[in-house]
Amino acid sequence: MTLQCVLFDLDGTLLDTLPDLAYALNAVLVREGREPLAESVIRLAVSDGAPGMVRLAFGREQDKEEFARRMALLREVYLEHLSDRTQLFPGMAQLLDEIERRNLKWGVVTNKRRAMTVPLLRQMGLLDRTACVVCGDDTPLGKPNPEPLWLACRLAAAEASRCVYIGDARRDIEAGRRAGMVTVAVRYGYLAPEDHPETWGADIVVDEPSDLSFALWEALPALTTATSPSLAH
Repeated sequence: MTLQCVLFDLDGTLLDTLPDLAYALNAVLVREGREPLAESVIRLAVSDGAPGMVRLAFGREQDKEEFARRMALLREVYLEHLSDRTQLFPGMAQLLDEIERRNLKWGVVTNKRRAMTVPLLRQMGLLDRTACVVCGDDTPLGKPNPEPLWLACRLAAAEASRCVYIGDARRDIEAGRRAGMVTVAVRYGYLAPEDHPETWGADIVVDEPSDLSFALWEALPALTTATSPSLAH
């Protein structure tokens, strides 16, 4: 396999967005007369997006109108503080530079809404560098359905079998495998205690962002010379 494109999940994989997401959720809690939550607690719900965060803060059983109002308020506050403290994970800037130096493409596939994703990438100075950005509202079904990844391939003019998808959630790895991509699971992301990336069926599992360079430039070429179920699509 000759690699064409490296695709990243956004929250917890490419960017450490937890500080700004936690600020937004706690702002909603305070407005509702409740105590704020620790970032370590909110971290467990980030992979489930805004709905998961609102359920974490206010319980799974909520009046539909209250739930919708809190969701809207969370998004409103978050849009005002998208990149206050968000940053690339350590070593990620160097990895993106290396991808580009090798004349490869890279992009983002996230379940996050476009209204938040595009401004965030723009504010982080990353938007113009991407070959594709696919968001949760760009396709009828989000991850773990493979359609967002196939759309990313079309936008980046890349073949699915020559793409790598990197993510910090089981749904990322499932979507990547169903799309016929090589998959990399990261342990440094927003994992819950019951999450065990080594059981997700990823081709490669890494502990730290700095390990991704080894995964892409050394482990991946070795992997593709052998028989791998995820390469048989």
